[in-house]
Amino acid sequence: MEMLRKKPVIVRRVFADRLEYEFELIRSTILMYRFVSMDTEFPGTIFKPSKQIIQEGDPSINYEYLRSNVDALQVIQLGLTLSDSEGNLPDFGINFVKNREKGIDSSDFAILMRNSGLLNNGFGGLTWLTFHGVYDFGFLMKILTQCPLPDHIQCFMNELVYIFGWKIFDIKHTFKFFGMFGGLEKVAEMLNVAYLAGFEPSSWVRAIKLDPTVCSRFTASWS
Repeated sequence: MEMLRKKPVIVRRVFADRLEYEFELIRSTILMYRFVSMDTEFPGTIFKPSKQIIQEGDPSINYEYLRSNVDALQVIQLGLTLSDSEGNLPDFGINFVKNREKGIDSSDFAILMRNSGLLNNGFGGLTWLTFHGVYDFGFLMKILTQCPLPDHIQCFMNELVYIFGWKIFDIKHTFKFFGMFGGLEKVAEMLNVAYLAGFEPSSWVRAIKLDPTVCSRFTASWS
């Protein structure tokens, strides 16, 4: 069977001097592309629960490990992808790039993203998709608020809904109901969908990427 794959992913590298323009481009696009896929990469975890705690599955305890790790770590890479309900993609991808001369500051990124229409139910509310994404939302919330995560899980959930709305789906969790387990590459193979290493959201839709060094710059102001 032929691998299902639509138009190739085209990613433009963006530095700080074009950051505002690129967010305007996103703002002009989300009226048609109202699904946002998001993933992050981060350097593992420092605080790890025991097997017994994992088996117990207490959400409050699990959140304590999430909060401790997100507050202690810096995200390596963050990717955003826009699509419509049929999986169609915009004719552009964005790669936010950081270097020593033209680095994107996290506070600048947070302000522009808050005003982009992506958040707070902008344009009537978007649908957010992740794959095993609780850490993805944790790191993005940290960037957007420029603060550590809330102390309690209920406060985290309230803030999550306030920022991203109610339409949040974790694809990994959803696929369990269809007997599909494993990582994104394995699930993509099951569905006969092209998997692009390093561009995880574009296994489903077109990738709008943050370069790995960007988020090192982002987190510089958090310490």
